[in-house]
Amino acid sequence: MEQKEILKKFLNYLLTEKALSINTVKSYENDLKNFLKWLTEQNILVLNCKKDDIVQYLLNLKEKTYSSTSIARILSSLKQFFRFMIFDSIINHDPTEGLKSPKLWLRLPKALEIDEVKRLLSVMAENKYYLRDIAMLELMYASGLRVSELVKLKLSDINFEAGFIRVKGKGDKERVVPIAQRSIDKIKNYLVKLRPVLLKKKASEYVFLNNRGQPMTRQRFWQNIKAIGRIAGVNVTPHMIRHSFATHLLEGGADLRSLQKMLGHSDISTTQIYTKVSMDRLRKEYIKHHPRAK
Repeated sequence: MEQKEILKKFLNYLLTEKALSINTVKSYENDLKNFLKWLTEQNILVLNCKKDDIVQYLLNLKEKTYSSTSIARILSSLKQFFRFMIFDSIINHDPTEGLKSPKLWLRLPKALEIDEVKRLLSVMAENKYYLRDIAMLELMYASGLRVSELVKLKLSDINFEAGFIRVKGKGDKERVVPIAQRSIDKIKNYLVKLRPVLLKKKASEYVFLNNRGQPMTRQRFWQNIKAIGRIAGVNVTPHMIRHSFATHLLEGGADLRSLQKMLGHSDISTTQIYTKVSMDRLRKEYIKHHPRAK
């Protein structure tokens, strides 16, 4: 069945079966015509459309400065369209299934510049807990762990010889993430010089401990990172460290599927956000440095 014919059939369904107003149906028509036009430009048939294609289209709208409200409305139109095709046995898989509100996932994460990361990791704080805090910061940037994953890390999760850590992420899903030698050295330094002091002859299976020898909390880590940021003159949050890990890997040539595995994303559409971040950064550099860009 041709795309135009499918669209016509859907619009007729909205008018006759759903009894929607003509203005509402026209709004659907406009949204879907633009979407189908974009698919054609990408050489994609609507019958073969995948979730990745939907995400890329919505990111494209975001780049054209569509508001989150407008994009949410367009996604709603697409959802209705694909559900109709499922109902009418035109397709057997809904590519919009599981896509959440763009207001949630189209907020582009902020990544630090590489120079800012270097300044953070070169801070020499005067307090004795510095060895722990810088080890946590180094590991987070080296592995892209979520804060919740970082503070729950156990000694048995680290394989120093192989250079890997085992991470239990959302939904208790396990993944294995490589870590750099520099991060390993920082962790070992903390384990030898500070962790025994924090333990005070107690025992704990967790790697990172607070000042009382208990597992580090997310809130305390956030405060510690902000303190390091103030010394370095960098406005930073734990989330920005994870975002920087992902963005810098992509800019270095990492492929999206590998990044998805390292970040522990169940859906690659979440990982694709970083592609847009990298393009934004690239565009800014172009405008800043190219003599004909201004």
